[in-house]
Amino acid sequence: MSPTPTPPSTPTSSLSPAPSAGGALSSLHSTLPQWRALVEHAHEIETMHLRALESADARRWQNFQVESGPWLFDMSRQRIVSKTLLKLLELARVVGLEARIAAMFRGDLINNTEQRAVLHTALRSNFAGGIDVQAEVHASRQKISSFVGAVRAGRVLGCTGAKLTQVVNIGIGGSDLGPLLVCDALKAQWSGGLTPHFVSNVDRTQLYDVMRALNPAETLVVVCSKTFTTQETQANANAARAWVVGALGEAAAAKHFVAVSTNAAAMDAFGIATENRFTMWDWVGGRYSVWSAVGLVAELVLGSERFEEFLGGASAMDKHFIHTPFEKNLPVLMGLLSVWNRTFLKLPTLAVLPYDQRLARLPAYLQQLQMESNGKSVSREGKSVDFATAPVVWGEPGSNAQHSFFQMLHQGTPTTALDFITPLRGSWGDTEAQDLALQNCFAQAQAFAFGHNLEEVRHEMQKAGVAADQIARLGAHRVYEGNRPSSLLLYPQTTAATLGGLLALYEHSVFVQGSVWGLNSFDQFGVELGKKLATGISMRNDGGSQDGVSRKEGLSGPGSEGIAALVRYVVRQRMMS
Repeated sequence: MSPTPTPPSTPTSSLSPAPSAGGALSSLHSTLPQWRALVEHAHEIETMHLRALESADARRWQNFQVESGPWLFDMSRQRIVSKTLLKLLELARVVGLEARIAAMFRGDLINNTEQRAVLHTALRSNFAGGIDVQAEVHASRQKISSFVGAVRAGRVLGCTGAKLTQVVNIGIGGSDLGPLLVCDALKAQWSGGLTPHFVSNVDRTQLYDVMRALNPAETLVVVCSKTFTTQETQANANAARAWVVGALGEAAAAKHFVAVSTNAAAMDAFGIATENRFTMWDWVGGRYSVWSAVGLVAELVLGSERFEEFLGGASAMDKHFIHTPFEKNLPVLMGLLSVWNRTFLKLPTLAVLPYDQRLARLPAYLQQLQMESNGKSVSREGKSVDFATAPVVWGEPGSNAQHSFFQMLHQGTPTTALDFITPLRGSWGDTEAQDLALQNCFAQAQAFAFGHNLEEVRHEMQKAGVAADQIARLGAHRVYEGNRPSSLLLYPQTTAATLGGLLALYEHSVFVQGSVWGLNSFDQFGVELGKKLATGISMRNDGGSQDGVSRKEGLSGPGSEGIAALVRYVVRQRMMS
């Protein structure tokens, strides 16, 4: 039952409209009989503890784990039985998941609100999109790798003739989170004498820290902004330009700045040399863009050979997603379990817990990927949904989390779903330290699932010789309810290839969730209103505003008087200090 799309044979295939995936897509998926069957089934599961599910199935671990290539996906501590997966797979098929997967890789316009194809997979595979798309991707890769090789070899130098040793990436959202995660995760594989730095926040703190620490003569600045108009990125880029030009002269801009953008006029005005411009496409969303020139800073630090391994790991996951039957398909199973936990068991959050410090930024990366993609309350047809969609994603490296918020997860009133992620070896190749991490990971997964009931607590305390009155006083405080569902993903080591596979796995899982919920996972209109309103607020009484607040289109509706009062307060306090 796995989808097997055929690569298109004509350039125009990447511009075709998305085909219907069945009549079910014309109405809310919650009206389907398969959906209602899952609602009823969830009521049954809600009354059962994971202890009962475990004791009822002697082969539970064997029945609920999938091994594929370097990956082991353990679902045995999810609140499911075999019937659960069968019902979820049936729902996936009836909503047309196979057709949706094929349409995405074929290059159909599945981003229906913006009438765009969704082809981030074309950046790492040779079977996504049309021939024209592949030609553009190939040309872009050639230009990037040529530039990277020249910088790393010292053939591209700063304006004073100094070797470039520092790379500052200025971007926000996907133009920051993806490259930052890749650089952090693969720090053990840095080479070439280049050190990365990241600037995203508009308050300038990050940029000022960089400017104090670095020599502009040895610094290359990468400005990542598709439109070259993103407010935060533009403000930071202009300040960085003033720093470099102020120290080295106006001609330095052409030597020390490169851009990932499509806005030629804005790059001309900024002084970006033509050979230092790298393209983007409208069929790549920001949160899916690390595979493109947005990953330039990572490629500079790692080298093109290592970056190609990163792309190759993602490509291998793409092929797995396309060709593997749903019953053994890692992104499909992960996505369906997320739907089950969020929509049917009504668990509001997902804690992402990597037992590898190299993946410390993974939760933040997945926050954008999941919540910007599926944080929607209307279907692809614009109808309000009547069920819960994307969970709140959060997390920290597991070892640190055990000593901070695990208390709440174990014994607090909310119940959350959990993703444990851990390599078998540390990034430096050792196993001794990673053994301790694995022990803790496995033990925590066990404790979350099965808990520690009052009878066990009493027995344990009695065995330790605790007095009866103390057992009565303290027993309830030591109870772990358990029944917290979790998945466990194991892989050999955090390398360029496995990192690529991990990110692609989550990308496709998010796509599966959006398809089952009937959402468009590839627009993000929810990020626009606040930015639009911000442009209508002036923080100065400069004659162009009334009471410090511009009365143009940005801010004239409900609450504008309150904002005006806040601006007056800011201006008054600044004048006094």
